[in-house]
Amino acid sequence: MMNKYPATLTVDYPEEANRLTVFFRLFLTIPILIILGSLSYQGFTNDQFPNESYWVGILAVPTLLMIVFRRKYPRWWFDWNLQLTKFSLRVASYFLLLRHEYPSTDEEQAVHVQIEYPDVEKDLNRWLPLIKWLFVFPHMIALCFIMIWVLLCTILAWFIILVSGKYPRSMFDFVVGAMRWGLRVSAYSLLLSTDKYPPFRFSE
Repeated sequence: MMNKYPATLTVDYPEEANRLTVFFRLFLTIPILIILGSLSYQGFTNDQFPNESYWVGILAVPTLLMIVFRRKYPRWWFDWNLQLTKFSLRVASYFLLLRHEYPSTDEEQAVHVQIEYPDVEKDLNRWLPLIKWLFVFPHMIALCFIMIWVLLCTILAWFIILVSGKYPRSMFDFVVGAMRWGLRVSAYSLLLSTDKYPPFRFSE
């Protein structure tokens, strides 16, 4: 039996789809994408600080520095990264036609994400975050091709749902598996919550 990776994703399969919202899904997603984008980047300009900007999204660089120099991962930083990841995956699930309720900014809904909070001194190598980006290159190459198929599946599913009212289960599982794979890579190299190398698989 395969060991469970410390970052998991499941999406409840919808028995019936809302054809009307599916038809207009691209446009309906725009407002929530703006909200998500505003959480990921903010910029401002004024007389004292021209062209100044700051990042709000995933706290990757600060977390890396804290792990390397202090061997700490502040819990509220982890909670922020986790909640932003959950929100992002709810938006992605809606955009990719996997779910039909509008994405909540705070409620779990039908997209279930679990990422284990690490004990830094016991679970994480303090120097590994400096080179994790090198180790995930094979995953990034694989995910580039996989995401092309995810896009094609989504386009095909759009037509199928409008006709039948259902997302084909095999295609649904493939897209969720691709998102799960991406989440594991993110937990390893961006969220820095685990040193366990992500497996090359779609399943849990």
